[in-house]
Amino acid sequence: MSLYIVATPIGNLEDITLRAIRTLKEVDLILCEDTRVTKKLLNHYEIVDKKLATFNDQKSGLSTDRVIELLEEGKEIALVTDAGTPAISDPGSLLVKTIRQETSGIKVIPIPGASALTTAFSGSGILGGEFVFLGFLPHKKGRETLFKEIGSSERVYVFYESPHRILKTLESLKKFAPKRKVTIARELTKIFEEFVSGSAEELLQILEEDKNKQRGEFVVMVFDDYNDREKLTKEETDKYDK
Repeated sequence: MSLYIVATPIGNLEDITLRAIRTLKEVDLILCEDTRVTKKLLNHYEIVDKKLATFNDQKSGLSTDRVIELLEEGKEIALVTDAGTPAISDPGSLLVKTIRQETSGIKVIPIPGASALTTAFSGSGILGGEFVFLGFLPHKKGRETLFKEIGSSERVYVFYESPHRILKTLESLKKFAPKRKVTIARELTKIFEEFVSGSAEELLQILEEDKNKQRGEFVVMVFDDYNDREKLTKEETDKYDK
């Protein structure tokens, strides 16, 4: 009895591992954020006659307790989300925590693959490799406090943002982090994939002038521009010269 945490493509359907495909073929049940989205992926890889069930944060579909009951009955279950790696700013983290803390004998097996977080960071050109990941920012409580922290820190911050909130986010970064550099990545792995960098004010102007650039899910990265090699220590310079 195992729960497989299966990463699925974030856009391009070819971005899935052979192990993930095999796992989806072999399990008894696939837990989906939206069964309609998952069916498109399964159809693409000719995975047919597979039992699906909804499992998401809206409390529709199966409950955590029911999933655990099925696992304890001996079912092999895969957890997927609409895109990317489950339990990272996506449904599933509570289920994994409950299984690990409150059950015995049930294995939790992650099947790694696509993630918007690592995809965006790897293509950003930000040096160092260290960052603070914030997931999706809160809509109200604590939001301004986070932007103040981002503006006063020298650390790299990465977070997700939706198309209907990206302009408000850039407004806040313009206010609280005007001197920091921002890179936004959108439509990752899709036809209109795009990385745009500049100050928050510059990016705000770019997106306001072209509403097409407001479409898609965003990964936002805020940092100080250490591409200026004079700001790197000798140790860091040597590392990047290798």
